[in-house]
Amino acid sequence: MSFFKFLFSKAFLIQLGLAILALVIVAFLALQWLEYSTNQDQRIEVPDLSRLSLDVVEDRLAELDLRYEILDSANFNPDYPRYAVIEQVPQPGKHVKENRKIYLTLNPSGYRKVAVPDLVRRTRRQVEPTLRSLGFEIGDITEKPDIGTDVLELRHKGRLIEPGDELMKTSVIDLVVGDGSGRYRGEDEEEEDTFIENDEFESDINDEF
Repeated sequence: MSFFKFLFSKAFLIQLGLAILALVIVAFLALQWLEYSTNQDQRIEVPDLSRLSLDVVEDRLAELDLRYEILDSANFNPDYPRYAVIEQVPQPGKHVKENRKIYLTLNPSGYRKVAVPDLVRRTRRQVEPTLRSLGFEIGDITEKPDIGTDVLELRHKGRLIEPGDELMKTSVIDLVVGDGSGRYRGEDEEEEDTFIENDEFESDINDEF
């Protein structure tokens, strides 16, 4: 029997058919196993975790066979509880597979601290926008005798602020500015002048008696 006759023989065609059938069955079983192992038919709806504490989030995700990872939070949001979820990826309502990781951004415990720059002897038009851009609020504006009208001091709750001091964002900073009428006197100079005036007053009284 020649080779070409064998290719068209009944025995060869039967064997070829059986081989093709076996290949189809193996491919079908492989696809079924792949679909089962990757959970193609299983979808979990991501819950809304906004404003929830980490303990509640952990329990809820564990019930759904989901995991989580915490991301850093850059800014404190006063509209959310401390350490609560403010953002999540994927978003609520999305469908994911089992064991998918949900990325969370938590609200920090409070505003971060910001260093106060050296703003002494700067104009109010420079100082106020600079402080506001750093997240501070402008409080009381008081004047002291000085040859100019620049900012002479920055204070927070009565305490003198030195350049480089760190304050919590949204802190209220009071400004002491010159009134343009004369020489600025520091606290030590004022105390010295008061002491001299008292001595002069006592001397006048002694002279009278």
